[in-house]
Amino acid sequence: MRTIIQRVSNASVVIDSGERNAIGQGLLVFIGIEDSDGKEDIEWLCNKIIRLRIFGDEAGLMNLSVQDIHGEILVISQFTLHASTRKGNRPSFIKASKPYHSEDIYKRFLQHLQLEYIGTVKSGEFGAHMKIHLINDGPVTIFMDTKRKE
Repeated sequence: MRTIIQRVSNASVVIDSGERNAIGQGLLVFIGIEDSDGKEDIEWLCNKIIRLRIFGDEAGLMNLSVQDIHGEILVISQFTLHASTRKGNRPSFIKASKPYHSEDIYKRFLQHLQLEYIGTVKSGEFGAHMKIHLINDGPVTIFMDTKRKE
């Protein structure tokens, strides 16, 4: 499972010309799923997202988590995080899981995150064409891959 996590002042997702969900200060999480992703990946990633200390404290140092600041989380499915550009100029998405598997993992990820996080968790729509609006605060953008755990 790969993810891009952005610290945002606000973010929203638009589907079919209408705003579907919006958050204030918090995290915008793009998530890409591959066939080998499962329960362990979900648990590890949810734990990291909730506890990732990327918000400023009173001294301006990144010492606070989204949980500490009572922020919101917006999760967007994004298979293109598994793009391979090794050959040629057209990305290959062969590592991205097929929709029947990735939609199940995506829903389980959202359920687990909502159970573990005491704040607001919102999402886009799996498989939909979405427009994401955000104000990246910092900017702060973190990449994580459950297969590397760096």
